Amino acid sequence: MPGSTFAPFRYNTYRNLWFASLVTNLGGMIQNVGAGWLMTSLSDNPAMVALVQGSVTLPMAVLSLLGGVFADNYHRRSVMIAAQAFMLVMSALLAVLSWTGLIGPWSLLAFTFAIGCGAAMHMPSWQASVGDLVPREHLAQAVMLNGMGFNLMRSTGPAVGGMIVAVFGSAMAFAINALTYLPVLFALYAWRAERVPDPLPREPLGGALRAGLRYVSLSADHLKILVRAGVFGFSAVAVLALMPLVASDLLKGSAATFGALLAAFGLGAVVVALTLRQLRERMETETIVRIGAILLALGLLGIGHARSVWLTSLSAALCGMAWQSSMALFNVATQLSTPRWVLGRVMSVLQVCTFGGMTIGSYVWGRVAGAAGVQTALTAAAVICLAGAALGFLLRLPGEGRSNLDPHGGFSPIKPALDIDMHSGPIKVSVEFIVPEARTSEFLALMEQRRVIRLRDGAHSWSLYRDLTAPDLWHESYRVPTWAAYLRHMSRRTTTDAENFKHLIALHAGAEPPRARRWIERPADPDHLHDRR
Repeated sequence: MPGSTFAPFRYNTYRNLWFASLVTNLGGMIQNVGAGWLMTSLSDNPAMVALVQGSVTLPMAVLSLLGGVFADNYHRRSVMIAAQAFMLVMSALLAVLSWTGLIGPWSLLAFTFAIGCGAAMHMPSWQASVGDLVPREHLAQAVMLNGMGFNLMRSTGPAVGGMIVAVFGSAMAFAINALTYLPVLFALYAWRAERVPDPLPREPLGGALRAGLRYVSLSADHLKILVRAGVFGFSAVAVLALMPLVASDLLKGSAATFGALLAAFGLGAVVVALTLRQLRERMETETIVRIGAILLALGLLGIGHARSVWLTSLSAALCGMAWQSSMALFNVATQLSTPRWVLGRVMSVLQVCTFGGMTIGSYVWGRVAGAAGVQTALTAAAVICLAGAALGFLLRLPGEGRSNLDPHGGFSPIKPALDIDMHSGPIKVSVEFIVPEARTSEFLALMEQRRVIRLRDGAHSWSLYRDLTAPDLWHESYRVPTWAAYLRHMSRRTTTDAENFKHLIALHAGAEPPRARRWIERPADPDHLHDRR
């Protein structure tokens, strides 16, 4: 099974969590059908129906960054257990209120928003944990299997949900969803994740959040992925946000019709998930994503203009294929271009852009549908999809295997002669190079790369100076707020980052290696010499 789509199933914990997630995803699909159909009876405003989907995706845009900080700063297993337990409680309360007839349109949105908050806290930890559960060579397959499992339930869950809602009502759908969180909780409790002791103090939440955003802002590859994912999410969400109206208004169907359309969407996603590995062996990521955007546009046009369940279902399947291939590849591209120390935060930024686009799209397409009709809204979304495909010519997605992001592990911290602790600072670091004039251009090019590496890994106020009286002497300097921040900064160096320093050393013409100095800021007033650490 090595190299196959199902290779990650050889790892017990991943396999247990994957199958448990199937049950939870089934419950989520049933919940979505129940909430979407219940809203059509609580409000006749198309925007309110579309906002059911928006209330699920909005927390991903609002809380995912915090979820990413927790994923990188706390034990991910504990974060996931807390998030799953919270969603169980919220789903149970929603079921009780629906059963007693106390639910209204805004309270329904509030509870779906709360459940979405739990998902926003859970997802970064789960996505960042995949690399801990399977080796790197199976990471892409594991990410695709996650998407396939979700969409496998999307292909069956909506139909099951439609039947449950039609026979028993939405309250039963919400109650079943509450029970489906239990298998994941059991699987998480059974996972004995190894806790690797960290000698450094936990990074403050605010600083950790800024570090994640700084890392993304200094990575051209990540910025390209985020823009493309946001545009795709904005246009693609139209198919899900407007599906209840397609079933009820365009096809004059019932909850079962709605469930059947979502099942077709999920089936298309499963089909492409089973073949995506072979596609990736034959085509670049960029090519697959562009084709996906074109298929999505065709599917949206088909849904908007077809008037039979079969043609609409075929169009929904096309949309599912496009959705799964693009979303999976955005995820894979991000995971394979991000080091482990910041993975949770970067994945959370991807969620913010993707689900932020979906949230805005849910609102926009709902308003367009209310003002100009469902068909017009779907046609406009198709145009945006095609624009997203064209955007690939300007913002091409990165390829795979260009960087070795494994920790370098070659840093041995010095023992300071001064009595300082982890919170002492600020710290200034300087490194001196001797570079002959003939090597200056190459040196400056490498230093520009080094500047990005330093700032991306937590340094501040980076600068490069040249001696006026000895032009061959260069002085690199940067600052970090504390001694712990310096140690953390140096521990983040990847194997590819270390190659940059190796090339700089090769340009250095001094008899000794480049000299590094670490300084701690001290007040000039001798009376305060011992006041500040």
